[in-house]
Amino acid sequence: MKQKILVTGANGQLGKELRQLAENYPGYEFVFLGREDLPIHHFEMLRHYFGLYHPAFLINCAAYTAVDRAESEKDIAFQVNGEAVGVMAAVCKQFATKLIHISTDYVFDGKASQPYKESDAVNPQSVYGTSKLEGERQALLYNPETLIIRTSWVYSEYGKNFVKTMLKLMAEKDIIQVVNDQFGSPTYAADLATVILHIIGSYKWEPGIYHYSNEGVISWFDFATEIAKYTGSKCKVNPIPTSAYPTPAKRPGWSVLDHQKIMEVYEIAVRPWKESLHACLKRLK
Repeated sequence: MKQKILVTGANGQLGKELRQLAENYPGYEFVFLGREDLPIHHFEMLRHYFGLYHPAFLINCAAYTAVDRAESEKDIAFQVNGEAVGVMAAVCKQFATKLIHISTDYVFDGKASQPYKESDAVNPQSVYGTSKLEGERQALLYNPETLIIRTSWVYSEYGKNFVKTMLKLMAEKDIIQVVNDQFGSPTYAADLATVILHIIGSYKWEPGIYHYSNEGVISWFDFATEIAKYTGSKCKVNPIPTSAYPTPAKRPGWSVLDHQKIMEVYEIAVRPWKESLHACLKRLK
């Protein structure tokens, strides 16, 4: 009998990258569940799927990710990102399923000047960040064996993300303006998916919180400039301060994550952000 890997949020960026990689892991049977198959806050349905599949692993990619809308939809954000994760963790414990849960840099206040370590104090500044932190807390409360990966600035060929938005704007406009005073590290979802499956395949389970993104510190302006340069776009990219682009949810000014722990525990090499961006842009072509 092959071990089963259940993937929730299967139609999001990370879920689709995991689906792409699944054929490279014939030793496992993957079950991909999108929001239409399993809305994770429908707890009886969640238990039903566990009873049906008895998964060895659950990769939870499902989340309420509309950062700005969360400011006015607090209840549903907390139900999906907080309460549902707690129930999921408890069900995983009941079925002896190993849970990998994806979290975010938004649990920090963005006021640091050094890369954030897993042990650094959390202080979310938005409903989205607070709801994701609640998910972390509930996961570890109801199942201390949970493995949490915090990530940042996720992009891929799939869904809505910064890279695809920039490509669209650069094709339509002569000049665009991009924020240059928010700093972080992009994460190519294909790289994150590879890391997750590497952890599962390592037969080494060390629960707790880990940080993962690609290597390098850039601003959104730097990110957009590299997209334009690599694609040969004639669109001019102008830098603007955050104050010129107000949003309902506050963005962290500093989102850089320290990767030391995941590199040491799971012997993972972290790709430079440009290399990963170029790989994504090639696939998008």
